[in-house]
Amino acid sequence: MNRLPRYRTGDPDLDQSVATLIDAADLPAHDDLVFETVVSAVRMGRERVGRADLKLVNAALKELRYAFHVFAPYRDVRKCTIFGSARTRPDDPAYACARDFGAAMVDHDWMVMTGAGPGIMAAGLEGAGPENSFGINIVLPFEANANEIIADDPKLINFRYFFTRKVTFMKETHGYALLPGGFGTMDEAFELLTLMQTGKSYLAPVVMLDPPGNTYWDTWREFVERELLGAGLISEHDLDFVYITDSVDDAVEELCRFFRNYDSMRFVGSRLVVRLNRELDTGELAELNRDFADIVSEGEIERIDATQSEIDDGDSIDKARIALRFDRASYARLRQMVRRINDFG
Repeated sequence: MNRLPRYRTGDPDLDQSVATLIDAADLPAHDDLVFETVVSAVRMGRERVGRADLKLVNAALKELRYAFHVFAPYRDVRKCTIFGSARTRPDDPAYACARDFGAAMVDHDWMVMTGAGPGIMAAGLEGAGPENSFGINIVLPFEANANEIIADDPKLINFRYFFTRKVTFMKETHGYALLPGGFGTMDEAFELLTLMQTGKSYLAPVVMLDPPGNTYWDTWREFVERELLGAGLISEHDLDFVYITDSVDDAVEELCRFFRNYDSMRFVGSRLVVRLNRELDTGELAELNRDFADIVSEGEIERIDATQSEIDDGDSIDKARIALRFDRASYARLRQMVRRINDFG
């Protein structure tokens, strides 16, 4: 390593030993971050962190490393996560709805991710087929085995911890479909909405899908509107994070529509850069500046070329771009802006 990162063990000789190890590993890139990862492990050992805590960190790191490895060949394929009850029986209309949805997403060149258990999870994988599926399984005392559709597939990942499993779902997913479920489904629904509301996760389309005639998600919305929105605990815009439907076709359209023009976004310095499949014309850009000025802390929304940071990372440099100094708070309004961008044309 030509220059050691600022984050070190505090012992120059030990730091140099770590650097020598990193050099010997002959890493293709990001040796500074690998150095810091090793330093963290060494510092925990020197600080006499307890064995139980070290086991937690060690297991979590191994689980995440393996998940990155499994998903690496499929980075360029969009993936939809299906959440729902493990208790849903094959003769339940919700099971057929999840199965049909999984098949329809594959028809639109998406892959499907579920928790790999029974019920809605099995239905989604059944519709998609194992070749188009990922199983993100949590090992539980009463539900330890993955369903037979994905059990022997190399795209099955078994997690010990819920938090590493949730990180994997949020990191790898391009959209979500939630079907009726219990505590786990409610946890997943509110957590992903919280992460998007606070900017801790990428914006993504969220569909709440009922089988025809079912009112599960309409009732959920009534509760949210009455108890959360009515009490001022969320903003009126926060409900725009979700789309409720009892139509598989509408659910698929909502997910695919999110990427009609929008591609991705990232912060570069003080600006939020939004990458697009098609450049906005002057009138469209003026409309965004008129209708979304409230989320811009300074200046205007403007077209830009790829930034140097994006070029250095090879990050979607072929895409058109707009940039804004986003207030870093109005993520529901930002979701509305993405919808408007996709409506153009």
